[in-house]
Amino acid sequence: METLIDVLDNENTEYEKLIELSKEKTPVIVEGNIEKLQEIIDKEQPIIEVINNLEQKRKETVNDIAIVLNKDVESLNIKNVIQMLENQPSEQNKLAETHDKLSATLRTMAALNENNRMLLEHSLEMVGFEINLYHSMRKAPETANYGKDAYNKGDVLINTSGFDAKQ
Repeated sequence: METLIDVLDNENTEYEKLIELSKEKTPVIVEGNIEKLQEIIDKEQPIIEVINNLEQKRKETVNDIAIVLNKDVESLNIKNVIQMLENQPSEQNKLAETHDKLSATLRTMAALNENNRMLLEHSLEMVGFEINLYHSMRKAPETANYGKDAYNKGDVLINTSGFDAKQ
């Protein structure tokens, strides 16, 4: 049981590191700083690898617990294990606290990821809008603008001020 608690606690620690990096991502996405975003993503990769290894170890530990308890590994989850530990209140409390802490961390992580995803989508939409605006300006109709010699100068209506869409 201690192994399971340790694994869950280590997973929580790694997810907290990812949360900090996700918080760093938000202003970088708003700025549109692709290089800084790539640096943050590069920092995330080793953490994700550690989490994947911990997740595998957690699955193995739950599998071992299922064998010891003679339970089906597919139906066994952490909440079930917590309930089964009613005769061992100290371990039950430790496991429940660790599980709750990890669950809260994962909810925070999911909320940050959703926010960053929406910001990225809005940025992509704005880039698409600006590209369409640019193409439209290049295809703008000529105006009836005649010079002193009575010839059409052929000016095109182009807004050179651009459009600032930073949020």
